[in-house]
Amino acid sequence: MRQIEIPDLLRLTLLSLALAAAAGCAHRPADDPADPLEPVNRAVSTFNDKADQYVLRPAAKGYDYVAPTVVRRGVSNFFDNLGEPRTIVNDALQGKFVQSAGDLGRFLLNTTVGLGGLIDVATDAGLEHHEEDFGQTLGTWGIGEGWYLVIPLLGPSDNRDLVGKAGDWPLSPTFYLDGDHDWLAYSLKGLDLINFRANLLSSDSLINQQFDKYLFFRTAFLQRRQAMIYDGNPPPEDLGIDDSDDAPAPSGKPSTTSAPAPKK
Repeated sequence: MRQIEIPDLLRLTLLSLALAAAAGCAHRPADDPADPLEPVNRAVSTFNDKADQYVLRPAAKGYDYVAPTVVRRGVSNFFDNLGEPRTIVNDALQGKFVQSAGDLGRFLLNTTVGLGGLIDVATDAGLEHHEEDFGQTLGTWGIGEGWYLVIPLLGPSDNRDLVGKAGDWPLSPTFYLDGDHDWLAYSLKGLDLINFRANLLSSDSLINQQFDKYLFFRTAFLQRRQAMIYDGNPPPEDLGIDDSDDAPAPSGKPSTTSAPAPKK
């Protein structure tokens, strides 16, 4: 089993805090984000598109052809269940203690009765599926998203979510596989990625219709993350417009603007 040394934890914590501080600018609208690395991001996005076109999408289409819907659903359920420890911990870090207890019950039920998570029996039992991660936790604590980033092979992100991935890393069960089982960890990650991409094949036509796919993905990603942080109810964007100047005078009070004097 992979052991976590105290110095490693300390270094990870200090790095996360430093990056979180760097990402701590205020929230910006999704259609006007902080994107000073846009030329680099666009180049990485083009590379990711080519990798998807020539490698990932063909693999996903082959997987979709040989794997029936029930198999793909079972694989999706399995990886959703594998991510429950991350959700349970981040529930608690966000102060959602009742939800954390419910997600713990969901994890235990699906892991046992649901055959390792292949069957989602918890939803039928009334235990709703949630997605929480450390990036959302940082957003709940008031940390801004920082710069928009495109990560090679991984896609859209930002400073805050990059820190979040470091915080979530020890919460993955595959993290504790020893070196002799790295092949299993990489195989699971590969299967998760191909299964996820196969589930998105139906969206390809919509994506290909976009005039600027980079702007489309950037806006969609930032809007989705903002909605997840606020559990689907993000606050209205502050556009810096003061409506008080255009507000009508209260009824019953005379206007302060005097009428022009009649000409003689």
